[in-house]
Amino acid sequence: MARLDKKWLLARTNSEFVDYLAKSLNVSTILSQILINRDIKTPEKARSFFDSTVSLLADPYMLSGMDRAVERINLAVKRSETIFVHGDYDADGTSAAAIMIETLRRLGCAVRYFIPSRFVHGYGFHTAAVELARESGCSLIVTVDCGISSFEAVDSALRYSIDVIITDHHKPAFDELSGQPVLPAAFSVIDPAIMACDNPHSQLTGAGVALMLSMALNRSDIVDVADLLDLATIGTVADVAPLVGENRLIVKDGIKVMAAGKRPGLKALFEIAASANRTIDVELLSYTAIPRINAAGRMADASEVVELFLTDSETDAKRIAGNLDALNFRRQRIEEGVFDSAINQIEIEGFDRAIVIYDEDWHEGVLGIVASKLVDKFGVPAFVLTVKDTVAKGSARGVPEVDIHKVLSECSQYLMQFGGHKQAAGLKLKLDMIPQFIIALNEAIKRTSSDSASQSMIMIDADCSIKDINFKLLNELSMLAPYGYGNPEPFFGIRGLTPYSPKIVGKNHLKLKLGDKGMQFDAIGFDLGDHLPMVLGTGRVDAVVTPTLNEFNGSRTLQLNIKAIRKSAVV
Repeated sequence: MARLDKKWLLARTNSEFVDYLAKSLNVSTILSQILINRDIKTPEKARSFFDSTVSLLADPYMLSGMDRAVERINLAVKRSETIFVHGDYDADGTSAAAIMIETLRRLGCAVRYFIPSRFVHGYGFHTAAVELARESGCSLIVTVDCGISSFEAVDSALRYSIDVIITDHHKPAFDELSGQPVLPAAFSVIDPAIMACDNPHSQLTGAGVALMLSMALNRSDIVDVADLLDLATIGTVADVAPLVGENRLIVKDGIKVMAAGKRPGLKALFEIAASANRTIDVELLSYTAIPRINAAGRMADASEVVELFLTDSETDAKRIAGNLDALNFRRQRIEEGVFDSAINQIEIEGFDRAIVIYDEDWHEGVLGIVASKLVDKFGVPAFVLTVKDTVAKGSARGVPEVDIHKVLSECSQYLMQFGGHKQAAGLKLKLDMIPQFIIALNEAIKRTSSDSASQSMIMIDADCSIKDINFKLLNELSMLAPYGYGNPEPFFGIRGLTPYSPKIVGKNHLKLKLGDKGMQFDAIGFDLGDHLPMVLGTGRVDAVVTPTLNEFNGSRTLQLNIKAIRKSAVV
């Protein structure tokens, strides 16, 4: 079963408006069109977007609870208390933990830290961690990237006279009558998800919130914590946070910090991924460093990642990076098996508005990745679960048209536990509840999403000619970076292209040359191998592409990354 091809939709803008902005900024009309598409419609707003730096981060005290958290940590420093930092096992949770540990150590604190095991402890802050904190003589616990729903653990800490500061970014439960968030009885709770959506910090990840606390502890001066931006960037990119506003500022400057190569752990990670001499950007992070970072939590113990981030030893960094690389290789093999099994199940059972599949043999550590791949392939939300005894547990990934957390909230009567974001969540339910859950889930998606959710759209920023694709355009487009969720790479529609030497490479990637008017470019369409028969059977194609820089053996060439392809009406 394959999804419907995406509907192509071209952004339309007044040509006089495009020309005005292009002349005001001295840029091409193509770049002007893209800016307007992204609601950047004045020269002043465009210049602010281009020139944005991390120095423009908003005051961390705009986060509620920040003042009490800073007050309590400063008291702990004064009293020489030992602080217990509790993180999470994914890249956001480990990078947030490293930010917090490094910050507290600079302040002179004695620090103990704990990263839970996905397989032993599960997600979140639990009473077992409180026992560890008590045994370690800690009088203050600071959570990062977790804790917003940890009522039992916080109550347990209070019984031992241990204060808890929760820093998180996940959605809390809300009281149905008052509409107010229901929060644990912590000394302080810092979570942008409990604040108004127009707060500048509203879309920060766990690592971003940890950075804000670090700034506040350093008198709100980003200069004192600028070397932590590389860690905040990892958490922001790994959690697929929208790269707009504060997140864009963090990642834009964080990539520069990363490129300086001053953190031995990250340097070793790029080296072992054979990407040491490549330009660091969001895409490189997403496909090299972050999968290896996440592999630890998916397959083993994520505490090793925190060690990698914090070590000053190049020898230790190379050793840990090697371990993570080996875990990632193992993860890839397991993931391939689970994905193939999932596809077989989908072909037999089909799906309605969402994919819900489960198997007792699927490895818990790869379910989120498999769900993401299924979303990419079929264009609907995917819920992938593994079964132990009579309980199904797993991960969900969404599409832009569907708020995963919202639809899970509407199906909560069938769930034992759930939590997450708009586009990603974890869930647990009794095995015999799955049929009822599927019915309720499809109804919830039908109620809460637009009719267009049944056929995803691909938004084209501008139609252009192949002659418009050159290094000058690529340099202009770099002004829009960093790209990612919320600030995607520009998509260009090019019509009437001649395909040359099309073939399938890798598992299902379409590779060919595309040409017109005496020009040709190498092109690659990831997971578009199913389109090979169409390409072979036609003389002309239309394509939606992004131009990219291909670096190989010291040479730099332009390549087209195909996002969609179809038979052309151009003769």
